[in-house]
Amino acid sequence: MPDTTETNPAHRLLTGTQGLDEVLGGGLTQERLYLVEGTPGAGKTTLAPKFLMEGRVNGGAGLYITLSETEFELQAVAQSHGWELDGINLFEMVGEAEFGSDHEQSLLHPSEVELGETVRGIIELVETTNPARVVVDSLSELRLLAQNSLRYRRQILALKHFFARRNCTVLMLDDRTAEPGDLQLHFIAHGVISLEQHANDFGAERRLLRVIKMRGLRYRGGYHDFTIEKGGINVYPRLVAADHHRAFSLAPVTTGLVGLDALLGSGLFPGTNALLAGPAGVGKTTTAVRCMIAALRRGHKAAYFLFDERLSTLIIRSKALGMDLKPFIDDGSLAIRQIDSAKLSPGQFACAVREAVETDDVDVVVIDSLNAYLHAMPSDNFLVLQMHELLSYLAQQGVISLMILGQHGVTGDLRSDIDISYLADTVMLMRFFEVEGIVRKSIAVVKTRTSDHKRTIREFSIDNQGINIGEPIRSFSGILSGAPIYTPDRYGLMALERDGRN
Repeated sequence: MPDTTETNPAHRLLTGTQGLDEVLGGGLTQERLYLVEGTPGAGKTTLAPKFLMEGRVNGGAGLYITLSETEFELQAVAQSHGWELDGINLFEMVGEAEFGSDHEQSLLHPSEVELGETVRGIIELVETTNPARVVVDSLSELRLLAQNSLRYRRQILALKHFFARRNCTVLMLDDRTAEPGDLQLHFIAHGVISLEQHANDFGAERRLLRVIKMRGLRYRGGYHDFTIEKGGINVYPRLVAADHHRAFSLAPVTTGLVGLDALLGSGLFPGTNALLAGPAGVGKTTTAVRCMIAALRRGHKAAYFLFDERLSTLIIRSKALGMDLKPFIDDGSLAIRQIDSAKLSPGQFACAVREAVETDDVDVVVIDSLNAYLHAMPSDNFLVLQMHELLSYLAQQGVISLMILGQHGVTGDLRSDIDISYLADTVMLMRFFEVEGIVRKSIAVVKTRTSDHKRTIREFSIDNQGINIGEPIRSFSGILSGAPIYTPDRYGLMALERDGRN
């Protein structure tokens, strides 16, 4: 039987780091020793003070023992984040005076003296200050003093047992200077949290957190994105769709276009996603905005994640087509977030979507476009897995998702960077075709899992009145193949203005 203090969140300590407690399922078990490892710059010295500050909020004394950095450096880190470390004991284990010639001796190897003195100093500090939370930064200094793995392991075990008797919860920081494959600390520690950073060929580095080990706790495994912001570390827990469910209405939502509703069968259903695919300029974004506005006018709330173009361009273009977004932005029913692909991590994006759904209560989400989203991801497989989990989450929340996918080319055999049509509940294909030297546009619904959709291809046009959808095209065959055959009776084609514009 597991110890109830291990699994009951009421007996946990919060870490003070946003998102990390969610990964841990409620925080750390009290009165245990934990290892936080990462290369220099990974964020260890940002995470540790927040742990002590969280304890201070709850009335527990905190002790930060530094073996490498100075108190001045730690205060500078705190100041850069806007923190106040009042009430937390900061102690430099090796003061400036101890580097002088008065402390030199030649009878014993320096490590034999300094290691024992360092460990005794840590013990005396804990006995004097009686802290509830302790940070030791960093173990690489003790490893150097020990000179061999046996002495090092014995000293860490001695400290572990000492801290256990003092009822302390301890974070020991390590910068991974040990030999590759040396997992001694992993065996000794109650839990191990790893911080990593990876440099991309372009854009900001990507930071990842992983819980390698946590005895007696059910935690969320795998890698979790995190960023270092002013105020500390923000962890973005990996999205697990199975953990999120809520009841919602199954009534269909109209697209605001009678012709498109007819193609779809009954409109768009809550808990489903629609993929709008086609070449650049065919009208994918305009169609998605039109569907979104129809939902907004019926009291729904929406979130628009914009990757490809500037926010001002989207607003100006939509208004010119009779779809003014400004009133919806002003009344708070529409939130448009412009995404910088070079700075985006998949975990950040998933958390932004979760926040829109769970905090802002949106029930329509538009992703424009998946092509730019792909470039923010490390690999095609990762994109598919991430998108699958995200779409499953949105489906279980009853959200209508509209995804835009640009395809290469204008006519003929069109291809996209990646095929995720099998993930979509509804697929709308939009194509160009030419009639007597005039470029026209067509739309067809080739897949829907929620209704018996129409299988006809319809022409559509975009003007300052919005989107107009015509009757089924009967005078062409092979439009979707890119090599249409035209019977010049103009049956099913829309009337054009004299100058040929549509």
